[in-house]
Amino acid sequence: MGNRFASGKYAISECDRCGQRFKLKVLKTEIIKLKNYNLLVCPECWDPDHPQLQLGMFPVDDPQALRNPRPDRSYKISGLLADGYSGGGSRIFQWGWNPVGGASSFDAALTPNNLNLVVQLGTVTVSVT
Repeated sequence: MGNRFASGKYAISECDRCGQRFKLKVLKTEIIKLKNYNLLVCPECWDPDHPQLQLGMFPVDDPQALRNPRPDRSYKISGLLADGYSGGGSRIFQWGWNPVGGASSFDAALTPNNLNLVVQLGTVTVSVT
């Protein structure tokens, strides 16, 4: 039993998108969101099915919460000094941008300014002619 359709090697057809004439064998099937819409388009008009068009078609689990969380008890343990007194904890840090250290008169009690900017500059020779 032979093929039910002719080979179509000389058949001419139009692109369903731009309307230009091409050989039928050159045209490609357009697929959008994994669905075949029975559109035959030329190679210039053909767009591959982009994976971003399939967003939401498949379930995505991205859990954010933890089951049975526990408090962080490392703060006091790692912050103890050798004599047993608290040394400020493990998460004490300094920050600053303008002025260096960041502590102003209104927040000096909250953020102590222990950051000091130390700069060493080599010798500079200026000659004016």
